[in-house]
Amino acid sequence: MTLKFKGADADRVRARTQPQVLREIDREIEANIRYYAAQPREVISRRIVELDREWDIERFLETNASSIAIAGLLMGMTVNRKWLLVTGGVLGFLLMHAVKGWCPPLPLLRRFGVRTRREIDRERFALKILRGDFQMMSTDPAAFKSHPTDAILNAID
Repeated sequence: MTLKFKGADADRVRARTQPQVLREIDREIEANIRYYAAQPREVISRRIVELDREWDIERFLETNASSIAIAGLLMGMTVNRKWLLVTGGVLGFLLMHAVKGWCPPLPLLRRFGVRTRREIDRERFALKILRGDFQMMSTDPAAFKSHPTDAILNAID
């Protein structure tokens, strides 16, 4: 069984990722969920903490782009003005990613398994279900003291 992401077209990075790379990322998520399904609660909790710390594709792109842009700017100011082209190129890539959801470094990062926030969150949510985080949540409207969404908001904190 392969995970199917509903609304993948809404996720611009997934929509512009090669299908074989998507399959590999989805297989890894599924394998992780299957592995942790047989683990004790404490092991699942440690994995959830790891997922909370995992960098998503946006963070990778933003960090790399800003680092290269600053280096190009410093080199342009101190060594040779031609280095400013590096800064301009990187900023252009970042703008392209913001507008189109794609930029030249994206395919490489995706091949290395860097995931979107949504992909990370899907694994985290599945692990929280396995850990039993939502078992105590009532679905009976009579059980809600104020509004049904209060119980849901408390459950996802």
